[in-house]
Amino acid sequence: MAITAKQVKELRDRTAAGMMDCKKALVEADGDIELAIENMRKSGAIKAAKKAGRVAAEGVILAKTAGAVALIAEVNCETDFVAMDKSFLAFANKVADIALANKVDSVEALSALAYDETTVEDARATLVAKIGENISIRRLQIVEGENLGAYVHSGKIGVVSVLKGGDADLAKDKVSLTGQAFVKDPSMKVAKLLKDAGADVETFIRLEVGEGIEKKEEDFAAEVAATLAAAGQ
Repeated sequence: MAITAKQVKELRDRTAAGMMDCKKALVEADGDIELAIENMRKSGAIKAAKKAGRVAAEGVILAKTAGAVALIAEVNCETDFVAMDKSFLAFANKVADIALANKVDSVEALSALAYDETTVEDARATLVAKIGENISIRRLQIVEGENLGAYVHSGKIGVVSVLKGGDADLAKDKVSLTGQAFVKDPSMKVAKLLKDAGADVETFIRLEVGEGIEKKEEDFAAEVAATLAAAGQ
């Protein structure tokens, strides 16, 4: 049956889920709003929608290469504790593998791709329901080149570099700005390392978890005081 805009709006108002998620649920339920809500509750879509507005500034940076293609991506969660969770890390790594294999650098396009028997977006919503935190694929970028280097430090900072000249081993060594000291020989600048090898940097991408996201400042003392006041103490 045809799904009307009125039905989509009603389901969206009742669940806070996205418009496309609501339309999909209604199609699968043949227009039965109550059944659509029940199915969304089982799949975790409702819980995911309710958590979507919460700040997710922790997480992990992933940098991967396959032949002449490299991917760098950021997948976020709310707390550093979840950033170390096995389920979260498995999801983030699999999502990165899917993006790299399909050469996708759009979060929207990635969300629609297959993830086992479901989609990346549905897998994300299911994980949100399981873990209880907002989880988002924040950004990703695909880079192509002959001499690629990819490096991640402690899961929080990632770099992908592409060199003109040199080789893949040199690209892996070039994971900091050219004005910085070469990590394997601090007496040498990265720029000199490149010059000596007859190479130059074509592309340099650096991502850090949570950069640019405004984090909520927690005032523990004020929170305790407010709790005691509410309890009449």
